[in-house]
Amino acid sequence: MPSFQERLSRYADLIVNVGVQLQPGQKLVVNAALDAAELVREIARKGYEAGAYTVKVNWSDDAVNRLRYEFAPNEAFLEEPKWYAGEMLELVENNAAVVSVVSSDPDLLKGIDPEKIANHQKTYGKAMAKYREYAQSDKFSWCVVAAPSQAWAAKVFPNEPEDRQVEKLWDSIFKAVRVDEDNPVAAWDRHIRTLNEKADYLNAKQYAKLHYVAPGTDLFVGLPEGHIWVAADSVNEKGTKFVANMPTEEVFTAPHAERVDGYVSSTKPLSYGGTVIDGFKLTFENGRIVGVEAEKGEETLKKLVEMDEGSHYLGEVALVPHRSPISESNILYYNTLFDENASNHLAIGSAYAFCLKGGKSMTQDELKAKGLNRSLTHVDFMIGSAEMDIFGVTADGKEEPVFRKGNWAF
Repeated sequence: MPSFQERLSRYADLIVNVGVQLQPGQKLVVNAALDAAELVREIARKGYEAGAYTVKVNWSDDAVNRLRYEFAPNEAFLEEPKWYAGEMLELVENNAAVVSVVSSDPDLLKGIDPEKIANHQKTYGKAMAKYREYAQSDKFSWCVVAAPSQAWAAKVFPNEPEDRQVEKLWDSIFKAVRVDEDNPVAAWDRHIRTLNEKADYLNAKQYAKLHYVAPGTDLFVGLPEGHIWVAADSVNEKGTKFVANMPTEEVFTAPHAERVDGYVSSTKPLSYGGTVIDGFKLTFENGRIVGVEAEKGEETLKKLVEMDEGSHYLGEVALVPHRSPISESNILYYNTLFDENASNHLAIGSAYAFCLKGGKSMTQDELKAKGLNRSLTHVDFMIGSAEMDIFGVTADGKEEPVFRKGNWAF
């Protein structure tokens, strides 16, 4: 087994050279919390070795963030972070690549007034609207990865000795991103090809809708004409390939916002805005969420749905087999980057323009006219299980199996 430092170096190499595929002379931006400092330094090293013009790090700290929510006045959460949005927009408009390292405690904001959380999410979403539009149109390379914090590791492995929790989470992350393979880059090449084969099959089918059937779920999700199923890799405006999520096990597309009917139940907790939402059910009519129930975090979930008009609709439909590495690990990460790659999932909010033929060059109004949703938010939630069947519905109403008992049927 390679040493921790060797594995960390491999991980950073994957992030820089496969994740964002940094080009010589390009700027690299890294968003991370202080807990991820060891990984961030290695990313910076690999970035400069790849020819980075500069590596800019935007640091944050969970403890300081918690203090803000505890003591800052409500009015502070109504102020848009325009300075940050302006800086990020300028960077990506000049071809910077962006790496975001997630590590926060899933319960960071437990007990905080949901109104403050909702207001922050809304004002941040408004300020970052153009940046999000660029990301969802593949204008620049971006990649989301993870590093443990002590609080997150304790949540995932509560029965491990405290001094082993972070190490255990590192081991799990390294395995999930294929760092432990003999040649991680070659392993990712093989993995991307496999996912693309599934996407190619679905793109050839061009189903009119999908029908989800499972305990607590009976849902029809309409798909827009000219939709594109996408797998792990994307291509930015400059023609450079990148992988937006590491790990990734999904094949996904955009639903038609106004053609979703039925009900769907969650199968994993959702960590959103520093709080955990669990045991929830959403009901849809003509695409719109008309019913919200949750055993835990219901008020926070309702405020998410009520953020804007678009947050009442779906923006993503993603297929992940139950027999996938993260699912088979039987680890509940309380982190969407990992949990969404262990389960079929949907997303409340905005859709990705690249999931529609010609979508990358369309205006927001043109995308909306084709059925793609617009919103200030995009939040994935997990619905898959070993009991889920999914059928592709053809234009003439015939149902064909896509998933049987949680796994690919083709």
